[in-house]
Amino acid sequence: MTAENRPRRSYATRAAILAAARERFAVDGYERATIRAIARDAAIDPSMVMRYYGSKEKLFAAASELELRLPAADGIPPGEIGTTLVGHFLDHWEADGTLAAMLRVGVTNPAGAERLREVMAQQLGPYVAALCPDPAEAPRRAALVATQMLGVALCRYVLRLPPVADLTRAEIVAWLAPTVERYATAAHP
Repeated sequence: MTAENRPRRSYATRAAILAAARERFAVDGYERATIRAIARDAAIDPSMVMRYYGSKEKLFAAASELELRLPAADGIPPGEIGTTLVGHFLDHWEADGTLAAMLRVGVTNPAGAERLREVMAQQLGPYVAALCPDPAEAPRRAALVATQMLGVALCRYVLRLPPVADLTRAEIVAWLAPTVERYATAAHP
């Protein structure tokens, strides 16, 4: 085996572990998920999980890394902010199971809930601050935007509540965009 093969295998092993961990944490919750079960799901020996991540806590931290990849705030015309943000979140929820997995863990586990709070505060907070008329209100406004995005995700992707799960993408955007736009940009009520 050459040295150039090792990084690829290492990368593939890490990716398999993270994918298995995200799924296992989402299904079992943090407390019930085990290193053995995650290793079994990744088709590797449990010692490899420990080798790469050291502990269940560190594995959870790595598996819960989340980048929202929000679109540039300054490039969105006024009146399209809500549509852009809702569409972006829907794309993210549907393309990457990480958000849904984190939401499942977040509703049952304090560490998962804290991780979701951090992501929303660190990524959505500054984003909304760039849009709102008073940046001091950004944390509150970002939290209100999060209520819409996390609420629809919980009902659509986790609980699969039929009326919400059956809505088309265009219907969800049409319903949520005005509210998200108002939360982010309107004058304080």
